[in-house]
Amino acid sequence: MGSRFDGVAVRAEGLVKSFGSTRALNGVDLEIPTGQVLGLLGPNGAGKTTTVRILTTLLEPDAGSAMVAGHDAVTDRDAVRRSIGLSGQYAAVDENLTGFENLYMVARLYGMSRSRSRTRARELLERFRLTDDGDRPSKGYSGGMRRRLDLAGALVARPVVVVLDEPTTGLDPRGRMDTWDVISELVDDGTTVLLTTQYLEEADQLADSIVVIDKGKVIARGTADELKHQVGGERLELIVADVADLPDTARVLAEIGSGQPSTDAHTRKADILVDAGPKALIEALRRLDAENILVSDVALHRPTLDDVFLALTGHAAEEESARKGAAA
Repeated sequence: MGSRFDGVAVRAEGLVKSFGSTRALNGVDLEIPTGQVLGLLGPNGAGKTTTVRILTTLLEPDAGSAMVAGHDAVTDRDAVRRSIGLSGQYAAVDENLTGFENLYMVARLYGMSRSRSRTRARELLERFRLTDDGDRPSKGYSGGMRRRLDLAGALVARPVVVVLDEPTTGLDPRGRMDTWDVISELVDDGTTVLLTTQYLEEADQLADSIVVIDKGKVIARGTADELKHQVGGERLELIVADVADLPDTARVLAEIGSGQPSTDAHTRKADILVDAGPKALIEALRRLDAENILVSDVALHRPTLDDVFLALTGHAAEEESARKGAAA
């Protein structure tokens, strides 16, 4: 498969797209080696979905180019569509059909025989734990079940490139883990995956590399570890026994850490980024002990993708998810 695409299954260069006076994309570049997962991260309105729509031939860029599975996404749309599977943000399910009928219909649209379509539909129902509900109308499915059915539909034709736009939104923890397993199996089989997600744990778990976009521009790229390294240091967290000691604790942390510490009176917690984690921890405890401040708990954490997201975009990703859920 690598030779077909010269080792790169998806390549976008200088993508520009405007809607009226709003520039959604302003020169986005990304590249996905064959058989790898690229996590595309960014706050709402950053340009993730616009990028996905261009790569899946649903939208033409104003400038720039995109190659998917060796085909031009603008001039060779049919070939791109034959090569990809797409699961969008909202489940594309015909509610009047059963789960089986939905998958059977997709298989027939891809040109599979009746026999092969039936077999493939049953395979996917089992893979996504929908066998028991496969023969009842999907309008009675829960949101999570519809999400799983939609993802199954994206895999009917065993595409070489799969585009998953927030694929686990609305799934319970078990459904999310099942989906992660399916994505890992796809990659093991050589499939290339473009994954957009608001769950940073998901990107950390699945993505070989990550691109962060904001306001239509790529603002960071690299592996999860490389992005975490950009944040620098570790995070030192202390919980004091008496909330009245938080201000003095924050002062001590400011003297030994980087930047301004954050505090939470409800949890009695103070935390700050530190360069030399173990040494900073020991020094903080020594100084607090000297001031008779009792610490009830202490922890030292490596930076997470949440820290990266916060540092790059100015807010935490979970705030975006909460806002999205409230709007829905």
